[in-house]
Amino acid sequence: MPTNTVSLHRVLRSTPERVYRAFLDASALAKWLPPNGFTGTVHHLRAEVGGSYKMSFTNFTTGDGHSFGGEYLDLVPNERIRYTGKFDAPNLPGEMQTTVSLSHTPFGTEVNIVQEGIPEMIPAQACYLGWQESLALLKLLVEAEIRP
Repeated sequence: MPTNTVSLHRVLRSTPERVYRAFLDASALAKWLPPNGFTGTVHHLRAEVGGSYKMSFTNFTTGDGHSFGGEYLDLVPNERIRYTGKFDAPNLPGEMQTTVSLSHTPFGTEVNIVQEGIPEMIPAQACYLGWQESLALLKLLVEAEIRP
């Protein structure tokens, strides 16, 4: 069964610690990961190697939703997150694997994301577009400097 892969790269004006936390904090994830036009709910998230997560996205216009979850395979604080993902819908079979690599630069944090095993029913371009929208929201979250 053929699958798709997408790769993304960004430099965010933020620390690796903040970006890392945004991927593993349930409230933060619900705020930035759903692409434009979707809301997100994190049903559970245990951010440790062998821990799992379960999340759903809901189309704000139609109310239709889909859920997915997976397991954390590798967590190196402020450097790398590797996890699996599987949709609950039977028409989206297979298991994806996502690797997020973070590195400190003089300008902020370099973020590289590779998502492999995307079900063939999801066009790679659609997945890439969704990730671009999500990363724009991540940027707004982690680059904000709010002073007390």
